[in-house]
Amino acid sequence: MAEGPYLGRPQIRIDGRAKVTGAAAYASDVRLPDCAHAALVMSTIPRGRILGFDLNGPRAMPGVLDIFTHHDCAGAIKPVKHLMEDGYANSSHLPLGSDAIAYAGQIVAVVVAETLELAQAAAAQVGVAYEAAPFASGFDAPGTETVRLADLKPHHKDPRTGDAVAALEIASVRIAARYETPVQHHNPMELFTTACVWDGPRLTVYEPTRYLGAVRHGLASQLGLDPENVRVVASFIGGHFGSKFALSQHTALIALAAQRIGRPVSLVPTRRQCFTIANYRPETRHDVHLGAERDGRFMALVHEAEMTASRFDAFAMEGTDVTASLYACANVHTDERAVRVDRNTPGPMRAPPEVPYLFALESAVDEMAVALDLDPIEVRRRNDTHIDPISGKPFSSRPLMTCFDVGARAFGWERRTRQPGLMRAGAWRIGFGCASAVRPVKISPATMRLSLLADGTAIVETAHHEIGNGIATLLAMGAADGLGLPIEAVTVRLGDTSLPAAGLSGGSSTTTSLMHTLTLGTEEIRTRLAGEAIRGGGRLARYDPAHLRLSAGWLTAPDGAAEPLSDLVGRTGVDRIMSLSAFVPPDGSEANLDSVRAGRLALKSGGEKTLSWAFGAQFAEVHIHAETGEIQVARLTGAFAAGRVLNPLTARSQLTGGMIWGLGSALLEETVLDGGHYRNADLAEYLVPTSADAPEVEAILIPDEDPEVNPLGLKGLGELGVIGVNAAIANAVFHATGQRIRRLPIRLDAFV
Repeated sequence: MAEGPYLGRPQIRIDGRAKVTGAAAYASDVRLPDCAHAALVMSTIPRGRILGFDLNGPRAMPGVLDIFTHHDCAGAIKPVKHLMEDGYANSSHLPLGSDAIAYAGQIVAVVVAETLELAQAAAAQVGVAYEAAPFASGFDAPGTETVRLADLKPHHKDPRTGDAVAALEIASVRIAARYETPVQHHNPMELFTTACVWDGPRLTVYEPTRYLGAVRHGLASQLGLDPENVRVVASFIGGHFGSKFALSQHTALIALAAQRIGRPVSLVPTRRQCFTIANYRPETRHDVHLGAERDGRFMALVHEAEMTASRFDAFAMEGTDVTASLYACANVHTDERAVRVDRNTPGPMRAPPEVPYLFALESAVDEMAVALDLDPIEVRRRNDTHIDPISGKPFSSRPLMTCFDVGARAFGWERRTRQPGLMRAGAWRIGFGCASAVRPVKISPATMRLSLLADGTAIVETAHHEIGNGIATLLAMGAADGLGLPIEAVTVRLGDTSLPAAGLSGGSSTTTSLMHTLTLGTEEIRTRLAGEAIRGGGRLARYDPAHLRLSAGWLTAPDGAAEPLSDLVGRTGVDRIMSLSAFVPPDGSEANLDSVRAGRLALKSGGEKTLSWAFGAQFAEVHIHAETGEIQVARLTGAFAAGRVLNPLTARSQLTGGMIWGLGSALLEETVLDGGHYRNADLAEYLVPTSADAPEVEAILIPDEDPEVNPLGLKGLGELGVIGVNAAIANAVFHATGQRIRRLPIRLDAFV
């Protein structure tokens, strides 16, 4: 896929107008004829069992069609495993599978009525009697169970090399600290809605999900259906960033309700309910010990981490594989543990492990720089490495220090004082902080159908979906370049299981996976057209078919001889030439592709012989009022090297959006737990950055040619912008005040 008229250049989104005018068809916008509406009843205790229901009042309300409890659903829905345990679901827990209560906010009943308002009113009248049991909701609570990840997850290995304990003993400079990050919840604009309609044995589901195949095959398994009789539609998604992860456990309930009442049923949960029917980022804590020589070179790194997990899923988001390999260090010891509590299963949130784990490491590196009396960038430079200290593999490219150099110049890092607390502007203390941003490259298999029509238009089709990252635009750009067409001649169809299968959108893998698949398709069509031109005996018959290229509606030779595409397509006797292409990553296999077709996870790290990462350097300027402790982030600057950038316009949008989210991670976002409940489960009390909080943000794209990572040199950058921002801000707070903050979020009360 060569640099063309479109790829590599800024391009506005082809679906932008539809989105801003309301014409874009989101799954939540679907209005089904004669549709009934569902509302959920949630458990009010964290653990125990249901003794009984009082349903007389809500059943008597006019317009209530039915009420479903475990008495109606137990046994009707079969269990499925978690997606990351070779299953399909975001949680293996069946909410109406029995009378057991596993966490607060568990679904205990579903009310179906003629209108949403009536369903919600009836749900509020459902009486539930419980027998409560002791529960553990967080770290250090009585009754928790702590499990080493190596025992919980069969494939987990704690990265280790050398003897870190012994090396710490003889290190000239040592630091040791505990860092903590809170529970955080996704709050997408589009809620976790579901609408189900049956047509005989065929079920159609309209649901925002980032893995349609998992929903399709998971529902088929739960309800005893042939997957061919299940269709899932989600062309656009109004925000997910990990939350609309796989099959949600409420989906089968709505499908079963629609089947039993013989009408379509739609569920629009409340935002408060979304805090427990979907996943979240769990709280973490990290004990980091770092030892160094006097010259700043690291001798030892110990990173011991804990994160909460549910009782019923062996899911925990590990991250020391990144912190152990980021810097040169001959002695590394890591240990990760899951603390099992009585809560719903956590899951991915944008840059799932890197956001909390690098907060810990990059804060520790800053503390080491202070102890060494060295500039924080210089400490990172002295410990830069082109060889992974754990595996011994080389990095396929490693422009980390280039990111720091370019970012520091743009930010004005040279104005930073070595000693904290010296930079002032009136009553405001000013601090500069920095941190590394790194993300391993992920890639997954995918399939795609590409059609070139005789009228000079093209159609790209795949079951993947547009999550707001601009993939529809990239596919149109790639097809236009590969087939020699204007971008206006390309139609992109996404988000429907009736289209060729694709994997989940996760780990910044969407672009890397789909653009490789598209390249195979455009090359297949070019080859077929070139063969047709040679066989036809026309003006191009004497040329090497490998040298013929598609351009502006013509198949063209190097000297300018050409034939129109319409003639070549017409000779085939059909109105279009189609390619059904399938891409398998270099370190993958056909079995991985079969997994994607079956709706199972097949996300792989890029590279077998090398370590392939995207890199960045984050810089933050904070202002803290000397009397009130008010915190303002004045500037964020990031410099990022993420392989080949196909659309700089949408790339910068992804990065700057991620950086603002990182500000939220540092200063605002925290889900408050009390009595096993999430107490601030709405946007009135769960704080996220607004326009008033957004500082001056600059995202700089650093060239990063990496032919070893994959054939197109793509790495993906959707996750990269949020990583390291929390640490950069925390480090800037220390520089402004001399006070080290090791627990997020950083609030005003830390200074007053």
